[in-house]
Amino acid sequence: MITSIQNNKVKQWRKLYKRKERLKTNTFLVEGYHLVEEAKKSGWEIREIILVENKDIPTWCQHFSVFLVGESVLKHISRTETSQGILAVIEMKETPLQKNNHVLLLDAIQDPGNLGTIIRTADAAGFGAVILGEETVDVFNDKVIRATQGSLFHIPVISAKLEDMIEELKEVGFTIWASTLEKATYYDELDVPKKVALILGNEGAGIRQVLLEQADTCVKIPIYGKAESLNVGIAASILMYYIKQKQS
Repeated sequence: MITSIQNNKVKQWRKLYKRKERLKTNTFLVEGYHLVEEAKKSGWEIREIILVENKDIPTWCQHFSVFLVGESVLKHISRTETSQGILAVIEMKETPLQKNNHVLLLDAIQDPGNLGTIIRTADAAGFGAVILGEETVDVFNDKVIRATQGSLFHIPVISAKLEDMIEELKEVGFTIWASTLEKATYYDELDVPKKVALILGNEGAGIRQVLLEQADTCVKIPIYGKAESLNVGIAASILMYYIKQKQS
């Protein structure tokens, strides 16, 4: 039983909320039964499980290194308003790209909630991978992980230089769609090619010009009211489901 927030283990766990420490240890934290179980079911390596005192240890946890902690320690390391009393330290990994006709590329998405929602939607829409550009928020950020609701463990999420990735995708027959408002065609006026890589851009600045120049087609979503634009997560949902529907 660990009862002091000064314990070295507790200090190590807290450090995992910083990207620098995650990269140093190649691990990250998840919280809640659903996320821990999804990591296990998807074959991600669980290094440690942290369980609050007076909780029964689930049967499936008994194969792992389990640390019991007091309520004060749980509050110190938890990032949720109502903790379920379970966290896990999980080893990072990048799932390799698999054969799929639909790929999502994200250019400098900054909001953790947006990124997590987009990953979750890409998983639901049956996309083959989400590729993160260099300025995109860290996928192992705790807010991103919670927003994915476990989809992080189901779909390959890869960090790459988007300029190079676009060229590689073109070489294997992908058509590149870029979501932008300028010089763009309404998405529902287009035929969907067999292989599509969809680019979405930063919440404020949009897609960088260098990527727009690499795109084959610029697409936009009609705005019927007075809003200037849609949230990037909503735009991603509309476009991914349209692409998938037209290919089903």
